[in-house]
Amino acid sequence: MTIPPPAEIRRIAYLGTPELAVPPLTALVEAGYEIPLVVSRADTRRGRGGGHQPSPVKAAAESLGLPVTDQLADLANVDVDLGVVVAYGRIIPASVLDDLAMVNIHFSLLPRWRGAAPVERAILAGDAETGVCLMAVEEGLDTGAVYGRGTLTIGDDESLDELRDRLVEIGVAQLLSALAEGLGEPADQFGEPVYADKLSADDRRIDWTAPAIDVHRRVRVGGAWTTFRDKRIKVHCTALSDGSGAPGSIDGVSVNAGSGAVELVEIQPEGKPRQEPSAWRNGAQPGPDDRFV
Repeated sequence: MTIPPPAEIRRIAYLGTPELAVPPLTALVEAGYEIPLVVSRADTRRGRGGGHQPSPVKAAAESLGLPVTDQLADLANVDVDLGVVVAYGRIIPASVLDDLAMVNIHFSLLPRWRGAAPVERAILAGDAETGVCLMAVEEGLDTGAVYGRGTLTIGDDESLDELRDRLVEIGVAQLLSALAEGLGEPADQFGEPVYADKLSADDRRIDWTAPAIDVHRRVRVGGAWTTFRDKRIKVHCTALSDGSGAPGSIDGVSVNAGSGAVELVEIQPEGKPRQEPSAWRNGAQPGPDDRFV
């Protein structure tokens, strides 16, 4: 499908799921675009025996008074000029794309980090920069041609949430500018594709034999964890420091890695609230042979 010119784009279908997809939806509404339908993922179950919880985009759509569904087929029942996709989380089939032109805000410099976790993978890989691509939607995984790119430098201590906030700001500006001024001709992606698989719990476990900078990056991504005396400890924030002891050994509030060390800034022992590492140390009283593993 051909993207309509700016003057003909007034009614937009929006497809998105997580928290980072909420600001673009809000920006479209504030810019005066009509949103006849929002498509998001189905509600998820909350814990064992709990109720169902809507996605952040569904919750935002409902608060804005917008119709929302979890069925892609419902797009056939609305009259819209364009579809906008932001972290929807599903491949959109050709049967839908044949009837509706779509653009996607993708949070990487394509073709590097196609897939579900581009920002996380950029941090873990130690990429110096990342960015946002406004791209055409194809049936393949993030394979479409690119209408525009925005690039930024990744801070050495920047967390996933901090980096995402900056990327979303760029993406929203790109989208609104393109809708107002026209997208122009897209350029094919160039280079070797690299894929960003979703992180598992094992991906978030800290390997203390790795260099300290790798440990720090894993913590910056969020959800990092380790164990101490067979109890799980979440590690929420660290800082790089000097160290030369055995991997996982504890020196004050620092933990030695394969090379160097990380200072613990905020941790959360199993079954307890977040706390400063000094409070944990005072209670745990780690001995010289204790290790994080």
